[in-house]
Amino acid sequence: MKADEVKNTSGLTESCALSVESIATARLPTEFGEFKITGYRSLISREEFVALYKGDLQADVPTLVRIHSQCLTGDVFGSTKCDCGPQLHVAMKLIEEEGRGAIVYQLQEGRGIGIINKIRAYALQDAGADTVEANERLGFANDLREYTQCAEILLDLGLRRVRLLSNNPLKLKATQEAGLEIVERVAIEVETVDAAKNYLRTKKEKMGHLLSST
Repeated sequence: MKADEVKNTSGLTESCALSVESIATARLPTEFGEFKITGYRSLISREEFVALYKGDLQADVPTLVRIHSQCLTGDVFGSTKCDCGPQLHVAMKLIEEEGRGAIVYQLQEGRGIGIINKIRAYALQDAGADTVEANERLGFANDLREYTQCAEILLDLGLRRVRLLSNNPLKLKATQEAGLEIVERVAIEVETVDAAKNYLRTKKEKMGHLLSST
């Protein structure tokens, strides 16, 4: 796994009015190690989030973090059409190894279109469309997600300097604009099967994801 240096252009935010609130926290033992899990909800919409984290999170310590978008098919059912499930598990393993870090899990299925429309998009992909074309044929933009509140959750956890596990330039931008300093972008590329290659190629070529190969 390689890392790229990323400059912060917005400066650090010492205090700001957050548009999310934490609701409940519990202990979560997993096959990768023990984490804490906190449920968050938006104060400006009906959206909900989950933060999975461990260790002593300090503002001045560059900390490994990931914003992970919900993927029921990949995260739960083990779909090989995408790299979502393996990316989530790699992030959990890396945070466990470091003893410190956080994952914000964003409940926006199918890049914001919901599970039913995602299945419709899958059917269009089965007929030859790529992931962007499928969304557009259903009348959606290729990506409806918005990451500002995910970054706010990282701020609420006490973080200010992060090492962001991501290939998505929009997640980097939102993290910086929220006032977090990205000390490092850590690429997260996992081994995939043939079923995912066109999906990854489309993300690289049409969505600008920072992938070394497809």
